[in-house]
Amino acid sequence: MSMQTVPSSSTAVENGLENGLEHDLEAALDALVARLTTAEKTGLVVGADMWSTRPLARIGLEPVVMSDGPVGVRDPLGGGTSAMLPAPSALAATWDTTSARRVGSLFAAEARRHGVHVVLAPQVNLQRTPVGGRHFECYSEDPHLTAELAVAVVGAAQEDGVAMCVKHYVANDSETDRTRYLARVDARTLREVYLAPFERLVGAGAWSVMGAYSGIDDGATAAPALEHRPLLTGVLKQEWGFDGLVVSDWVATQSVAAAVRGGLDLQMPGPDGAWGDGLDAALAGGEIEEAELDDKVRRLLRLAFRVGRLTLPDGGTPDGGPARVTPGSPAPTGSAPTGSAPGASAPGSPGDRARFLRELAARAAVVLKDDAGLIPLPGVEEGVPLRVALLGASAVDPFFQGGGSSFVVPERLSYPAEALADALPAGSHLDVVAGSRALRNPAALDVGRCTDPLTGAPGIRVELLDAAGEARRAEVRTTWDGWYGEVGPEDASLRLTARVDTSELGAHELGVGTVGVHRVTVDGRLASAGDVVATEDVILASTHNHPVAGTVAVTGPTTDLVAELQVVHPVGYDRFVRAEIVHRRPGPRAEEELLAAEAAARAADVAVVVVGTTHEVESEGFDRTDLHLPGNQDELVRRVVAANPRTVVVVNAGAPVLLPWLEEVPAVVWGWLAGQEAGAALADVLTGVTEPSGRLPWTLPARAEDVPVPHAVPVGGVVDYAEGLDVGYRAWERHGEPAGGPRPAAPFGHGLGWTTWDYESAAPDGGSRLAAADEDVQVRVRVRNTGRRTGREVVQVYVEPPPGTAQGDPARPVRWLGGFAVVDAGPGEAAEAVVTVPRRALQVWDASAGWTTPPGTYRLRAGRSVRDLRLDVDLHVDA
Repeated sequence: MSMQTVPSSSTAVENGLENGLEHDLEAALDALVARLTTAEKTGLVVGADMWSTRPLARIGLEPVVMSDGPVGVRDPLGGGTSAMLPAPSALAATWDTTSARRVGSLFAAEARRHGVHVVLAPQVNLQRTPVGGRHFECYSEDPHLTAELAVAVVGAAQEDGVAMCVKHYVANDSETDRTRYLARVDARTLREVYLAPFERLVGAGAWSVMGAYSGIDDGATAAPALEHRPLLTGVLKQEWGFDGLVVSDWVATQSVAAAVRGGLDLQMPGPDGAWGDGLDAALAGGEIEEAELDDKVRRLLRLAFRVGRLTLPDGGTPDGGPARVTPGSPAPTGSAPTGSAPGASAPGSPGDRARFLRELAARAAVVLKDDAGLIPLPGVEEGVPLRVALLGASAVDPFFQGGGSSFVVPERLSYPAEALADALPAGSHLDVVAGSRALRNPAALDVGRCTDPLTGAPGIRVELLDAAGEARRAEVRTTWDGWYGEVGPEDASLRLTARVDTSELGAHELGVGTVGVHRVTVDGRLASAGDVVATEDVILASTHNHPVAGTVAVTGPTTDLVAELQVVHPVGYDRFVRAEIVHRRPGPRAEEELLAAEAAARAADVAVVVVGTTHEVESEGFDRTDLHLPGNQDELVRRVVAANPRTVVVVNAGAPVLLPWLEEVPAVVWGWLAGQEAGAALADVLTGVTEPSGRLPWTLPARAEDVPVPHAVPVGGVVDYAEGLDVGYRAWERHGEPAGGPRPAAPFGHGLGWTTWDYESAAPDGGSRLAAADEDVQVRVRVRNTGRRTGREVVQVYVEPPPGTAQGDPARPVRWLGGFAVVDAGPGEAAEAVVTVPRRALQVWDASAGWTTPPGTYRLRAGRSVRDLRLDVDLHVDA
């Protein structure tokens, strides 16, 4: 029987659907499901391994390969490099859906390059609290901004035939005890805030959704996310009509019947786990029905079809249907949708990718203040030589990407010192001094300083031991990256021994960071020990990625290091041993480093201080305990600005940190976790190549005690979303400065760029009266560039409810983002921003009536941030 290859692009699919393919596809899928045995069905809904689904050659089904995002597409085989994007919070700072579409196209190109068909991104949970560990992986504290960017990313990727798996459904907004806590969120808050981005994405045709580790208590049902039938099946699949695949977060499936009935479609990974062991028994025992299984298999096959991994027999698609393409290939020529944003194609070569990511990171940078006109650096555009002091641990070793599952191995890294040295005018001088310490762990041990104590051979001796402590095999390794994965089921522990050269005068610190049962000694002295067996929980909590090492201080010509470490056997994951071997060598004291930075600043025309977080602070698996910059970075800033008032501070962080010196420093730029082009992007910002046109997608607090949701720690196993609709800036607007309360360091939407703007007029299309709330509102806002440089403006429109309803029934936020648009204009030029305020922005959710629009006079306020509102427009909504 001859075979026909199905299209791999959503556009090709949609073109075919218009010709009747949808009916024929569903009929073909029904026929395929009917041909399957029960054993084949149960096998298909459980992953084949860590990243792939199971193939079934007799029906033309190939494996569907998944891999992590959201800062790039990791090679699922672990050997390849990837384009490392700026963190999602940085993309959100552009407020630019055209850039987001280009990111989606890049995701698709990178996925094809790595043989990936489903990218586990974007994350559309909200930044409910600034201490949330994955804050940097989320877009914004606002649901509308989150949805606009996510729809652009997902739409562009799927047009190129790659599925994006939207995560984590739903209210998984913090990391502490994330596999156990219940998020207690009332139904209205769920609908208007936390479900809103998911609803938009389903409406835009997302092909896959990931269920969360955590649980939800919506006031009617309290259950783990994967077992919450009212939300997963009732809302997502039945009410919204989601026809895609619901995938578990990795090792999140804890039940069989409850998860099947809840609405989970695919357990990942496999083949073990709850479903791998229990589906057949549950079917035989009548706990689940085969019809329930059929729906899940059909959804998997539908996804496989969409990404080009299912080949149907002739007749599976009608004559005149979509063009034939190879699975996983780009869309056929001419398949781009009408009205695609210009420049939305994916960068192709490594050079193209680097140029795009460089511009994206620079555009995302947010100028918080520039009182002295230091951005760009004075004189650089005219070619005036400068002496610049580049200071800070983050200037020497930037934090390029957050920790956890989004980690990728970059194809290149651009460092600030190299990039700025290349960008400064001829004759300039750049002094680079770390000056500060941000990391708790010392640097990784240089294995070149080690010898095997038994043989004297260069390297570290590695022995694998069985449960009785007998050595099964041994080797000497001359390289060490902190991980050992060549272990089998009989290996219980690993012993590392090394004789380390510590002949440099002064104190050395040695130790090993690990997880699980262990004992580490340095010259016979105990550095650390643990007796808690590590399981898959260390992966779910991400503690294996950045273990803190216990160290011992030693002196002398050589030091013997011995570490006995558990082999971790996590369910659903490969076995491994974690051993981050660290060595702090003798060097300047912290005070001496600060003095060196002061001296460099004093001698410079301008000082640039880069401060930020680290992988020990911002990571999946744990929430931050506070908002302070780690180490002595605040002290560095204070000393440098005292030594040189012409100081620019750049913040290298994905999530808010406290800036206690903000009023003392003339210029501050938020530089984000900028990805592989961090250094080049910063150089472009400082030398006038690219405007830092970013706007904050979240609120920057001035004091920790003012933060509306200060922590994410469950109480009695529950995270209570007591703030309701007032998430992020909405809480600041209700309780902050306008109401006599605290003032943030910088409000939501703030950013200066490098020019100034007048807001001249604003008017809604069609007049100021809305007869029925069944249509979107278009607001035209005219702005003028009043500065001397071409610039980009993000025009923001906020909605205020009819007078009195902010405290009424139903209560409304004081104001909320209704829409936004990006415009460019030259010096003195005007531009018109057409801002769409969707009808949903005026609506409220009522459990008995659904979505309704309370009548009255709404005020639409246009401006540069939630606190800088320039123009008002009244909109009357009739009853």
